[in-house]
Amino acid sequence: MRLYVGNLSKQVTEPQLNELAAPYGALLSAAVVTERDTGESKGFGFLEFATAAEGNAAIAGLNGRDVNGQALTVTEARPRKQRGQY
Repeated sequence: MRLYVGNLSKQVTEPQLNELAAPYGALLSAAVVTERDTGESKGFGFLEFATAAEGNAAIAGLNGRDVNGQALTVTEARPRKQRGQY
């Protein structure tokens, strides 16, 4: 199950995101989305869990949780939209 994690502080790193999510189950991946040119966090990321039950537990446990003074927004990720060819 893939989750969207929004309202991340710019200081949150992928290892910290991984650490936040680890108690909720088998984490397959944790990614903080960054600016291509500067490498600075865009303020959101994604988590991927092995099962829907673990993902739902992470949503329940992390949504609204205060991390570095900001309340996280954690929801099931929507599928990526296909971009047109140029």
